[in-house]
Amino acid sequence: MSLSDQRAADLSPETVVVAAGRPERKHDEPVNPPIVLSSTYFGTGSLGDGDRGYGRYANPTWDPFEDALGKLEGATLPGLLYASGLAAASSALSLVPAGGVVVMPSHSYSGSLVMATELAEKGFLDLRIVDITDTEAVNAVISPEDGKAADMLWLESPTNPMLGIADVRALTDAAHAVGAIVVTDNTFSTPLVQQPLSLGSDVVLHSVTKYLAGHSDVVLGALVTSNAELRATLLHHRIIHGGIAGPFEAWLALRGLRTLALRIERSQASAAVLAERLSTHPRVESIRYPGLTTDPGHERAKDQMKGFGSILCIQIAGDEARSGAQAADEVVRALQLWLPATSLGGVESLIERRRRHTAEPVSVPENLVRLSVGIENVEDLWSDLEQALKSLDG
Repeated sequence: MSLSDQRAADLSPETVVVAAGRPERKHDEPVNPPIVLSSTYFGTGSLGDGDRGYGRYANPTWDPFEDALGKLEGATLPGLLYASGLAAASSALSLVPAGGVVVMPSHSYSGSLVMATELAEKGFLDLRIVDITDTEAVNAVISPEDGKAADMLWLESPTNPMLGIADVRALTDAAHAVGAIVVTDNTFSTPLVQQPLSLGSDVVLHSVTKYLAGHSDVVLGALVTSNAELRATLLHHRIIHGGIAGPFEAWLALRGLRTLALRIERSQASAAVLAERLSTHPRVESIRYPGLTTDPGHERAKDQMKGFGSILCIQIAGDEARSGAQAADEVVRALQLWLPATSLGGVESLIERRRRHTAEPVSVPENLVRLSVGIENVEDLWSDLEQALKSLDG
């Protein structure tokens, strides 16, 4: 690619997100990489480094996105694109040896929790679930006094959906001290807000579906690492298990990535405004947003993040006429601009009551509503929230 690793290191992320993954500069050639629709490539010899061979091994349309994401995460190697975030999670969990110990947050993406739980039930791994914000408790399960130490520490920070903030540096140090691999799901933050590799993580996971692609029109995942041995193992898993991305989806994801900095700047600023206003609303029982100085994770977030993200969670207060969960459902139904839908990180603002999903941990409150702030005008977003909350008063 035309943007070297050294040059990328000298540029701001807001520039890298636009410049990385461009084709080489040749006269009359396109400035944007084309879509390559081919299942096979010329060549009759044995596959070696740089050989494509077959569409399950590689596709030229993946390369620009993988190059750009690797540079954005500060990695020394390109990322790896997958068919979905869970395909990427499956590949990451394949790094755990048979019967190995995985430490995972009690509040994290439900798909990852379900996958790990099912693997544990089949005896493929030993799963230990813990409050990732409690550093002492995490350290105790990483290296227990009377048991086997962890083989993998799985981090989310902020967590989904409770927005808990882990002490990433301290926990990665503790995990590495016992030889564990650290995987961090960076979907909520994106590399513009947090770079887990710089905090000690070995592998970074993304649901590309969310902020990176940014338009709610593709399903993709990705892994990033600077460890060549780990990358080779992950690549082999992708080839053999077939969790590959379609070329058109990869092309769309790169196009969406180009506006990531602008989308994050707008949505993050709006989230901060909405969090402040919601924090004093009489119908809001509690709020979690790490940008609030009253949030329990604020100081940690300020230390290890470049912002506070665009996701916030509120608990809707019930009353004599309805439970908190019923009130939350009524608020969601009363909204006209916010869209009641699963997912997050798109240009549109989405909202949902998380416990409506049966896979959501029971420790997530029934009346908790997750808001993914988009790029609409913040006053329009607030006006819609205000009228929906007011509707509870009849």
